[in-house]
Amino acid sequence: MSRSWCGGILVVTLLAGAASISVAQETGTPVFKAPYRTFTSHELGASFSDPGEGASFALEGFYRYGHGPYDLSVRGGFMDLNGSAGTRILIGADARTQVLTYSESFPLDGALTRGIGASVGDGRDTYFVPIGISLGRRFNLEGSNTTFVPYVHPVLGPAFGGGDTRLDGALGLGVDVRFSEDLALRVSGGVGDIEGVGISLAYIR
Repeated sequence: MSRSWCGGILVVTLLAGAASISVAQETGTPVFKAPYRTFTSHELGASFSDPGEGASFALEGFYRYGHGPYDLSVRGGFMDLNGSAGTRILIGADARTQVLTYSESFPLDGALTRGIGASVGDGRDTYFVPIGISLGRRFNLEGSNTTFVPYVHPVLGPAFGGGDTRLDGALGLGVDVRFSEDLALRVSGGVGDIEGVGISLAYIR
């Protein structure tokens, strides 16, 4: 079976699961991923997000490095809960592997993503193990060095804690914009049951 057909089947499966259930990124925040990296060696950055119901905001730092078609990242930060509900510590890691290259038969690039992470502190601790596929395409802005990558990133995975286990899912939409050799801006959010939006700024090398 060709890589294009395999990618299409996985996308359909993930979209079906994402229709009615909630976020499943590795730290529970709406920060999604494009199908490929904007850096050559590594990047360092921060993400600010509105995780939706129950939380005021989340602030996370991240570091990502890569080699060939593979890259890995770690992230950590905190989530401020609404009112006097307290604060949660966020920590996670993920891996991304490019598995599809656009062609006449499949017009998008694709990457497989896997993650593991936790949201712990005030309230019930929750642990996430998401897997997904990111699909998009890079475009160059005519007359400048700016590139942008619109993408869709459906994910599914178990979330557990407090004696409960559930299957969570999300359909992420986003765009990565590289303004120069050193800076990239990323905006992402969810549709369906996900109301959160995330913004990231990365220093890239």
